[in-house]
Amino acid sequence: MAEADPQFTTDTDWREVARLVLTSREMDRIEEEELVPAKKVLYQFSARGHDMAQVLLGLKLRDGDAACGYYRSRPLLLALGVPLADALGSGMGRAGGYSDGRDIGVVFNYPNPGGCHALPMSGGVGAQYTPAVGWAQAAKYKHEVLGEGPGDAIAVVLGGDASCATGGFWSALTIATTQQLPLLMYVEDNGYGISVPSTYQTPGQDIAANLASFSGLTIFNGDGTDPAEAARLVDAAIAHVRSGKPALLRLTVPRLEGHSYQDTQTYKSEEVIAAEWARDPLPRLKAHCASLQIGDAQWEEIERSVEWEVQRAREESDNRPVLSVEKVALNVYFSGDHAHVGGRAGLEAEATDKPRPEGQRINMVTAIRRVLDQELEANPRVLVFGEDVGPKGGVHAVTLGLQEKFGHSRVFDTSLNEEGIVGRAVGMALAGLMPVPEIQFRKYAEPATEQINDCGTMRWRTANHFAAPMVLRVPGGFFKCGDPWHSQTNEVQFVHNPGWLVAVPSNAEDAVGLLRGALRGNDPVLFFEHRAMLDDSWARRPWPGDAYVLPFGRAKKTREGDRITIVTWGAMVPRCEAAAEGVSADVIDLRTLMPWDRETVLESVRRTRRCLIVHEDLRTGGFGAEIAAVVADEAFLDLDAPIARVTMPDIPSPHHPALLEATVPSVMRIRAEIDRLVGF
Repeated sequence: MAEADPQFTTDTDWREVARLVLTSREMDRIEEEELVPAKKVLYQFSARGHDMAQVLLGLKLRDGDAACGYYRSRPLLLALGVPLADALGSGMGRAGGYSDGRDIGVVFNYPNPGGCHALPMSGGVGAQYTPAVGWAQAAKYKHEVLGEGPGDAIAVVLGGDASCATGGFWSALTIATTQQLPLLMYVEDNGYGISVPSTYQTPGQDIAANLASFSGLTIFNGDGTDPAEAARLVDAAIAHVRSGKPALLRLTVPRLEGHSYQDTQTYKSEEVIAAEWARDPLPRLKAHCASLQIGDAQWEEIERSVEWEVQRAREESDNRPVLSVEKVALNVYFSGDHAHVGGRAGLEAEATDKPRPEGQRINMVTAIRRVLDQELEANPRVLVFGEDVGPKGGVHAVTLGLQEKFGHSRVFDTSLNEEGIVGRAVGMALAGLMPVPEIQFRKYAEPATEQINDCGTMRWRTANHFAAPMVLRVPGGFFKCGDPWHSQTNEVQFVHNPGWLVAVPSNAEDAVGLLRGALRGNDPVLFFEHRAMLDDSWARRPWPGDAYVLPFGRAKKTREGDRITIVTWGAMVPRCEAAAEGVSADVIDLRTLMPWDRETVLESVRRTRRCLIVHEDLRTGGFGAEIAAVVADEAFLDLDAPIARVTMPDIPSPHHPALLEATVPSVMRIRAEIDRLVGF
């Protein structure tokens, strides 16, 4: 465990530290005494006790760096230069500021051209760690491989002691130490997670002591209320991480108010509260400043200046309007205006939505691999990673040979932690890379659901300040057999994450067009690779050309007729085609579920006057229910028969092939429903 050298000197501007800490205190006071009672601020979190150490840290960050905080990190934001009216106005939910009132004011972001970016924080405890380590890896990659950015850029992530119990903390710690990335994990240890003491979070109540022997990690540990000690530790930790190695900085601080304004701290004794106030860093900061000839008169001058600045910011934020309700749905997806950080234009390259078939038929595995190969070759910002995607080439062989061709920095294996895989990708995307993470099987995406949700909502909740485009490849669905762990589809869960596009190709040609478009886009894309179709003979197609790009939201009729409309996707397409043999039917392969081609479906249903929806997912709450609802809403009077669905029953995928075939929609079951509707 490293300690800062007692002789280590800092270049800290203590007058600026005092100004920022006093600003933070005055903002807390105005919120607690005026804005919360007036119900202008609904969620308020005081930073008293945490403020001085955060300011010391924030003043050491610079262009090329990124910081990812949590809900008590406003002092850090102030040190980065966030406008005071934005900080107060965001808490009031007013237009402008962090989110235009879409998100809680303490859930901040701050694009900071020429300085350290404050990455979009999450409302979930511990979710800030893996995006920060992704930024650290991207900064290293951009400097070493692309020749961009400073060689000593770092990522800093803040968290309380309770966050050290989360999976995100341990995932980021594993990534940073095994890969030796420039990440500083700053733990503000106040001894409590809301009301739960740290005895429940960390054995011995000291995460630094517990990690003292953690390989590849340097630890700095001390008192965050002692100005001189905190400054030395912050400077030493920052200097260490700028050398390219990870560190953990733990500073003990008091939480001088409740977890939030509503928290009365009845779980703390009067003695505990008194002891915490005795450790208030503000009087110690004032005494330290006095020793540096910043005496009472200068201190009072700073206080008066701060009061005036904060009052002026309060008046400005009070005059800001609430966002127009007509604008609340904007910025869910890319619309032509780039995000300040993380958004990017597609590659300037020839593109066509008309396939130009060439060569022999290839399977989906080969098609996907070839697109990844070409885009890796064309765009040095594309990185492919996940469990077993390196030398093994993926458990489905999709990435076979890519690491050998492009190297370990472009195609690499990861630790077994899906939150870490997706969270790392978020940080990389924010840094301007195009990450292509793989989740090995659909069911394994569950541990990453928080990161997936946070990624999708990012553009909307930051009012287009930040975006994290990526292509998340997820194999799933039945194969030769099934089981509850490898054969799930449940595509509707991703559709229910706003901000994500969802592709479900059924064949090699569509896989090429959709994947290439996703890799050149500005939105996060869930690219679902159905296991049964990866090497299926029906799904094989000739290579559609190096410029083939398929727009999202455009379905394809694989068979045309006028007696019935069959809507499907993925592995059900060939089964629906076989079932419709001899029937005049429109078979529509949606190809993408978000967005989905409502116009093509409705046009067909109005003409055939019948609608059958077939999907592999469970019946209750499956995406087919959404299609049925839209058809019922918009084409009910055109129907000559009820809308029908053929789906899996509401059970997990069974393992034995005979049981699997009895539950997955079969050609026989689909044909029986076609005959029933046509004869209705």
